[in-house]
Amino acid sequence: MSGRLPFAIYACDARQSQGRLYPTAPSPTRSAFQRDRDRIIHSTAFRRLAHKTQVFVPLDGDHFRTRLTHTIEVGQIARALARALNVDEDLAEAIALAHDVGHTPFGHAGEGALEACMAPYGGFDHNAQALRIVTKLERRYAEYDGLNLSWETLEGIVKHNGPLKGATAKRPLAKYIAEFDHIFPLELHSYASLEAQAAALADDIAYIGHDIDDGLRAGLFSINHLTQRVSFIDKIYKEIIDQYPELEKQRVIHEIVRRLITRLVEDAIYHSANNLAIEHPQTAHEVRMLGRAMVSFSSEISTVEQEIKKFLFDHMYRHEQVMGVWEQARLSISCLFKAFMDSPSKMPPDWFLISQSNDDIAKAITVADYIAGMTDRFALDEARRLFPHDAGLFQGSRKSR
Repeated sequence: MSGRLPFAIYACDARQSQGRLYPTAPSPTRSAFQRDRDRIIHSTAFRRLAHKTQVFVPLDGDHFRTRLTHTIEVGQIARALARALNVDEDLAEAIALAHDVGHTPFGHAGEGALEACMAPYGGFDHNAQALRIVTKLERRYAEYDGLNLSWETLEGIVKHNGPLKGATAKRPLAKYIAEFDHIFPLELHSYASLEAQAAALADDIAYIGHDIDDGLRAGLFSINHLTQRVSFIDKIYKEIIDQYPELEKQRVIHEIVRRLITRLVEDAIYHSANNLAIEHPQTAHEVRMLGRAMVSFSSEISTVEQEIKKFLFDHMYRHEQVMGVWEQARLSISCLFKAFMDSPSKMPPDWFLISQSNDDIAKAITVADYIAGMTDRFALDEARRLFPHDAGLFQGSRKSR
């Protein structure tokens, strides 16, 4: 069982879980949330994250983040936040480890391309796709499809960014979430648990830190450029140089990222604890009904977060070198989608059989499921296989960095 009981009264209690869609006897050696974490780690979708891009296509080098390394970092930070708030670390980690399994190949570029392809058929959303994977597309167990995760983990996967109501509920693929919610209600109108909120904030902290790291190491922007635009990081940089004036650039970059992550985590811990002290929830259910996230940054650090995100958007995600790779990604996804929609038999036999429907929407969802599950390299290989005369368009790497 979890080794840190008793948790705070507002933590999720694995011993009182709301259960699984398919009832399963409890494990004598693991809590329900530890079991969820293990099932996610052993899933096919999780393993594929090793070869899915975060920002860069893997062929550019082996030192940049993939979806898997990002997910591991998110899991580590989520555990740290959960531990500090005295809530269930295993649940926070399970949600963190599953939060990106619905992502397409080629990172945000691939998702944008698949969203465009699926626009006439209901759209595409990686959070909804993650739910499809863990409840339907993973085919491992004899008794059921999916991983049969606990209610609390499923709730966290779907709602870690907040309630799904009003305009939010109209997101692409919300139909599948609504259908599953009808079978196994996830209280979509409310906020998720503190553990899920910890995973969500950990995601922001991790990608801010590692995208700065990757961007600096790739030469997409300089330390001086970063510090001129983000005063909070400028203060960190000056601390480092004052303390270590002769420090080599590689170590300076690591120190900037390390100290930035530490300060973001510490601010989140202190501010979240203060939120809880003010609201004083008595149960996990009360946390969900408070009407706002308890795990959050202070207003000062929220402003810093937005400044960093804007800098990264302008100077990394929209950098011409990155955009060149992303254009190849969009082309690969778009060509694959059209090819499989026109000729589903070009997919493997099991996917071809699933796609046999007179309903174009059902066929498109099957094609999207197949493409979303691809790794970057497999998607490029498939594009070259299906379009041999245009193989030069699907190289997957930049000519220069």
